[in-house]
Order: sequence, then structure tokens, then C-alpha cells
Amino acid sequence: MNHNLKTSKSIYVNASLEKVWKGLTTPSIIKDYLYGTETVTDWKPGSEIIFQGEYEGHKYRDKGVILENILHQKISYSYWSGFSGLEEKPENFSKVIYDLKRVDDNTTNFTWTQIGFPNEEKQKHNENGMEDFLKGIKKVIEGVSCEILPPKDDF
Repeated sequence: MNHNLKTSKSIYVNASLEKVWKGLTTPSIIKDYLYGTETVTDWKPGSEIIFQGEYEGHKYRDKGVILENILHQKISYSYWSGFSGLEEKPENFSKVIYDLKRVDDNTTNFTWTQIGFPNEEKQKHNENGMEDFLKGIKKVIEGVSCEILPPKDDF
């Protein structure tokens, strides 16, 4: 794993900071923009995070550990994917970071960052798909009904 390789992109989402946060941390919403992936975690630092499902007929179970969770601001977790082609051991985990910034009551800036890729080819592949991926997140979150949002969540 080359931890010097990094991808980072931002997008403005036409939704409140709280709504974007909920969209990034609610498994049923994540499933809508993450290609049917089931996300299993309690989002507490030190807890495991699992991304599992089926892709092109192959079952997968990617994993990591929640490193940081600052309500409505930032989440980071370690991340290992079987698709990386690397052995599941600590030095082969990358780091994923979600940063959120309130622009105004109905606009949020969301930045997705991944640090660490097996090689430059995998990094470029990730980078090339990132804009469409973020647009998918934006579309799903903007379309989510506000009724799903509880007053405040503490993880």
C-alpha cells in the first residue's frame, strides 16, 4: 500500500449539514448511492465498519475501523477492500475521511478523501470515478425526505 497516494474531491450538496450527515451515516441511504452495499457499524471510534454485498456475481466484505467521529463535521475510518488485491493486514489499509462544512442553512460542502492506494493505477481509477460518485451521493441526499432526520444523533 502506498500511503503517499491520495484522492480528495469536494461537492456542494443542497441540503442542511444535519441532512448530509444523516445521509452519510444511515445504512439504508448509503445503500442507495453505494451500489447496494450494506454498511454495518455503530460509527463509534474503535468500532468495526463493514461494507458487504455482491458485485458482478462476487460476494465482498470490505472492512475497517472507525478512527474519528465529530458530529456533523468529520468521520474517518481505516479501510481495506478485497478488490485491492492486497493481503488483509494493517499496513494495507487506507484511510477514508468525510469532512463537512456548513455553507448556509441549506447548503453543505462535503469533501471525500482517501489516503493510501495499492498503486497509481488504482488511485487514478478511484480519482476518475470520484466526480460521478459524489454526484450520486448528492442526488440521493438531496432527494431524501427530511422526516427521516431525528433531532440530533450522538454516536
